[in-house]
Amino acid sequence: MDKVAAIKQKMWENDHFSQWLGLDIQELDATGYCKLQYTVRKDMLNGFGTIQGGALFSAADTAFAFACNVAGDVTVALDVSISFLKPAHEGDVLTVEARKMHQGRKTGLYEVKTFNAKNELISFFKGTCYVTGKSILDTEDDKN
Repeated sequence: MDKVAAIKQKMWENDHFSQWLGLDIQELDATGYCKLQYTVRKDMLNGFGTIQGGALFSAADTAFAFACNVAGDVTVALDVSISFLKPAHEGDVLTVEARKMHQGRKTGLYEVKTFNAKNELISFFKGTCYVTGKSILDTEDDKN
């Protein structure tokens, strides 16, 4: 198994919330890119019958996490924001793409865009991350 696949597997096996959301990570590569998809479910809707902002945020945050951790160092969010641009409805298939915009020695900047099946921009998420210097794959669990 290559390093990217090992990192994806290690992160995914413990990410019970993203699994519960029904996220499907379709692409992950060492350039700091992650693409995932999910279908809007009834239990993701707000009182107006559109996707609740927290669901959009959570999916974008997951794409951000995988994109900024793909190098193999445990990386955490420092600052994030999201703009909700268009509603999504039950049954809509949403695609989320996270891309590295800048990587310094300890911090990185990422943009995460969510699109519907018509390629309309649903939300725009910006995230700044901090690289801890700890290895994702070199943990106590792996040494036992």
